This record gives sequence, structure tokens and C-alpha cells, in this order.
Amino acid sequence: MKRSCGVLMHITSLSSPYGIGTLGKEAEEFINTLRSAGQKYWQVLPVNPAGFGNSPYQSFSAFAGDPLLIDLDDLVANGLLTKAKCDEADFGADPTFVDFDKVTKVKMRLLKEAHASFCENKTASSGDVAYLAFTREEALWLDDYALFMALKEANNGVSWDNWENDIRFRKDSAIKQAMEQLSERVNFWKFTQYFFYRQWEKMRRYANKNGVEIIGDIPIYAAYDSADVWVNRELFLLDTGGKPIKVAGVPPDYFSKTGQLWGNPLYDWEEMKKEKFLWWVERFKKSAKLYDSVRVDHFRAFDTYYAVPFGEKTAVNGKWEQGPGMALFDVISKELGDYPIIAEDLGEIFDSVKELLKQTGFPGMKILQFGFNPENSDSEHLPHNYTANMVVYTGTHDNSTMKGWLKSADSNSRNMAKRYVKPVLFEQPYWACVRSLYASRADMVIIPMQDILGLDDKARMNRPGTVGGNWLWRMKRGAFKKSAINRLKSLSDTYFR
Repeated sequence: MKRSCGVLMHITSLSSPYGIGTLGKEAEEFINTLRSAGQKYWQVLPVNPAGFGNSPYQSFSAFAGDPLLIDLDDLVANGLLTKAKCDEADFGADPTFVDFDKVTKVKMRLLKEAHASFCENKTASSGDVAYLAFTREEALWLDDYALFMALKEANNGVSWDNWENDIRFRKDSAIKQAMEQLSERVNFWKFTQYFFYRQWEKMRRYANKNGVEIIGDIPIYAAYDSADVWVNRELFLLDTGGKPIKVAGVPPDYFSKTGQLWGNPLYDWEEMKKEKFLWWVERFKKSAKLYDSVRVDHFRAFDTYYAVPFGEKTAVNGKWEQGPGMALFDVISKELGDYPIIAEDLGEIFDSVKELLKQTGFPGMKILQFGFNPENSDSEHLPHNYTANMVVYTGTHDNSTMKGWLKSADSNSRNMAKRYVKPVLFEQPYWACVRSLYASRADMVIIPMQDILGLDDKARMNRPGTVGGNWLWRMKRGAFKKSAINRLKSLSDTYFR
């Protein structure tokens, strides 16, 4: 890595007249602003279809894109919708958060209308040729995903383990019958993916043309209620009825006294190894098509992962088990070469995890907030301990905003922070925190957009271990003001990023 800097903000948080950030004009405007601010990276959260709790880390597919991110103006430009229909729809009145109930209901209705127009106007045009080419090229995951979503609709949204036995266990005759009966809905879900990926490629090209690279995010686990688990049950630790034997989580930690019970099914790593980790290889290949580099969530689980017996109410009674280690990354490296990967190596880290990180050569992460403590003791998360091969943050989507943390932290930790970053005259403490990271030895600095705007915890993206009220924040149009742009540019120039 070279010395560089960037901003962390999910696409849903962009301003937009349609209730949620999309891959359209606002994304290009944000890229222009990043360029003006001297930023080389835009880091996003997973762009897969959000599932339980609207979480991008609980997706219906590890390969599909979220239809809610599709830009409606592009569909208008293609004659598939009218601007009037988009303008008259109610996406929610508050521009500072995503009303997922309203946005999902209205946007899916509009996408269905666009699909109907698409089907009515089929010709031998280049657009149709591109669509057919897309469905063929992506058939490995697209056919299963589209059928899975059509079946979810037909089953009133319930999880696949509550479907009829023949389709739940993917009996050939049942799959064939479902494909025939639900063909229109299957084609609709393929249509959403075609436009998502077309718009994504356009946005990424625009970013790269303007000197901005996209950092993506791979969630470590697949959601139980997903096409991935329904199709590949043999790759997960499930019983004969399809129920998880053990589920994922983390032990009691900084965020929760009873740990975090994520509930995702765990991988059968022995079975995956027999298949030469093909599912993971395809996942990383898809990532390489989407992003210029990628953050791998919960990297430590590739070394040792926390397994909680299915049915437990908390994560207290879990235990650590052995992951695939370097065997997986040897295969990934062979298939993808030197694709840039950032390892999210936070939490309880054993020496073996550190050794795996060293073997891979991936940069790890450090969080400034974690460095300040009531004891005023030294910490690896403080900038004077950083090494070059690191990506450092004031906080991530799981943390308080910097301003929120400074307000809620105990007085000893807060005083330690102010002594350490030493705000200069008229400098807000949260900006001093940003400056301390820019001045550090770490090669890459990524700052959440909320910290650049100086927002409190009302703008916090996620509170780990909670359901509801997360993933909602949006940036008001015009909030990224010239003063903040100039300050970031000055920091970038001053510290040679």
C-alpha cells in the first residue's frame, strides 16, 4: 500500500429524492467531492440484498446486489418508468434516515412496473442482447437466487426451512415445477440484478476515472435464510432436517456482556476443503468484479471461530473451533493473484490469528476509539504504535461516532483522548482525532462520513447485538460542506496521503 486516505459511508446513506442512496447521480457527485477532498478511497458496506433487520450482513445472497440501490432515474431514462410516477411516490419525509418499510414497498412496486415495461418492449436491441448475456454469464448463482426470491414471495416471505419438503430439499421435480410456475417472478429477480450490476459497473468506472477506488466488504458468514444455504446445505453445519447444529457469534466483549449471538450457520470447513473452497473462490471472484479492494469481515474466524450450540439464548456458552487457516488463502491467492484484501482483525485476537495475518501479508485494522481507556494505559490502537501495513479508523459502522464517543465516554478516557490528540486553537476534538490518524505511520486512513461531519450518535450506523433502529442514517444534501472538503484536502496534502 501507499500512503492514502478515504471515507467510509454506505451507499444507502447518500442523499436522494427516493428515500435511500442509490447508484445514480448522487453517487457520482459524492465521488466528485471525494476527489476534491484529496480522497483516494470510498469504502462501502456489503451491497448484497439486505435481509433480517435491514442488515447488509444478513443477506439473502452472497452474490446478488441489493435492488434497493438501483437508480430509478436510469430506469426513467431507459423508458421503463415515468418521472411522474417516481416523483409522486412516498419514500418517507425525513432525509436523515431510510424508512425501509416505505422504501421497500414503493421501490419494489416501481421495479415491478419497470420489469413489465421491459418485457412488453422486448426487441432484438443491444439492450436485450446484453441482458441475455448477463443471465448466461451469471447463471452459476443467478438462477438459484432468482428462484429462491420467487419462492420466498410465493411463501409469504417465510424462511426456506418452512417451505414444503420437496422444494425445501430441492427435489429435482419440485425445482422444475417451481421454475415453470414462477417463471415471471424468476425473470423479475434476474431483471433487478441486470440493472444493479449495469449501474454498479458504470459507477465504478466513473470512480476509477476520477482517481477514486472502491473498497467493498465481504461478510464472514452467510445468512441462514439465504439462497447460499438453501442451495449448498452440504457446505454448512446443518442437521438432516436442515436446521443449524451450531451458530456463529462472539463471546462477551466491548459491545455486550453476554456476547453477540449472530445466529448464522457455521461452515463445514472439511467439506469445503474437499471442494477446494470453490464457494469461497467464486465469492472472491465476484468481489473482484465489484470492488478495487475488499475488507474481509471478522477475519479471525478463518483461524478460530466461535461456535454456539443452536438454541442458546446468548453467546456465553460457545467455544472456539478451528478454521481453515492459510489453506483457504493459498487457494484464493492462486485463483486471484494479488487482489488487495483488508483483514478486519478486531475483537479477541489469539496469537494464532496474528500469525495467520502475518502469513497472508494482509493489512489489519486499528480503531482509535479503542485506544483510549480509564487506566490511561498504552494500546495497540493508539497512533504511536501503528505500523505502515495497517488501515486505521476513528471508528467503524459498529462504533459510536467520534463526537458521540467523546460525549458518552467516562471522564478518564475522554481526558486521555484530549491529551493525546491535543486539539489546537478552535479545533474540534473530533477533528483532532482525524488529524492524529492522518499524521500516523499507517499507510491507509479511512474516516467515517459521520466523523467528518461532526455528528453525534443519532447518526450512528449500527449498535452490535441489537435489532431495529440500525443501518438508517442518511447524509443531508449539501451537508458535506466546502470547509470540511478543504480541511480533508489540507490534511491529505500535509501528511502526504
